[in-house]
Amino acid sequence: MSSTVGVLGAGIMGRGIAQVFAAAGHTVVLGDVSLRAAEEGLATIRAGLERAARRGGGPGLDLLERISPVGDVAAFAGAGLVVEAVPEDLELKHRMLNAVAEATGPDTVLASNTSALPITAIAAGVPGPHRVIGLHFFNPVHRMDLVEMVCGLQTAPATETAARELCESAGKVVVRVSDRPGFVTSRVNVLIGNEAFHMLSEGVAGAEEIDTALKHGLNHPMGPFELIDLVGLDTRLSVLRGLHEALGDRFRPDPLLVSLVQAGRLGRKTGHGVYRYDEAGKRIPGSGDVR
Repeated sequence: MSSTVGVLGAGIMGRGIAQVFAAAGHTVVLGDVSLRAAEEGLATIRAGLERAARRGGGPGLDLLERISPVGDVAAFAGAGLVVEAVPEDLELKHRMLNAVAEATGPDTVLASNTSALPITAIAAGVPGPHRVIGLHFFNPVHRMDLVEMVCGLQTAPATETAARELCESAGKVVVRVSDRPGFVTSRVNVLIGNEAFHMLSEGVAGAEEIDTALKHGLNHPMGPFELIDLVGLDTRLSVLRGLHEALGDRFRPDPLLVSLVQAGRLGRKTGHGVYRYDEAGKRIPGSGDVR
């Protein structure tokens, strides 16, 4: 099996996935809707590595030599694994994975980084569903060790083995999860975040106080609002709505979260979510007033 890894989608998750595989020595093909979009993704990886180098850390800029930006899925032809990291839309994922399936050989593992959509449903719309698997990476990918490996109804054992080996070669801790709504971490994570919004709405504490409490009281690496701003309020709302439909009222989105998304306050990517961010993406202290 080829050790080349393809990543489809040069957004925040795709960039992170590309970086960790390149840091582990893999040749990586980073694709997006256009070459320019892929090149912008690579430039963002470079900027992050340069910031880390100035702080005296990071894996080094040499890993960039192992990442090739492309604007055509035909470039994935020699990959042993292709990870799709496009928005959480089943029709879009079917369309993208169909294109990748046509461009790659029958042994290429086709993985989705979905955090909530059923892998069986994704695989059902793709030729060769036996080679489709879920690989749920966590943001920021270079700092979070876990990968949830989700096997659909038709996922072949060989696909599972190959996916596990490649993820472990990149230093990831892999847990096998059944194809159930929200898997493990999304179900727990969105409940914590939704409850944080309930508490904020009720005036239990401010956003910064709630984040500080969970970091220092429960040893979470990030507060729930910091994390929601990082992943995107629209992404979190989409996951909550899907779980609400599948699992019931305990996942009903808090109205404040809905209102913030309606207002276009989507987190770091728009410069304003629960908190405000400067042009460099750094949180502005004291900006957690959502009124």
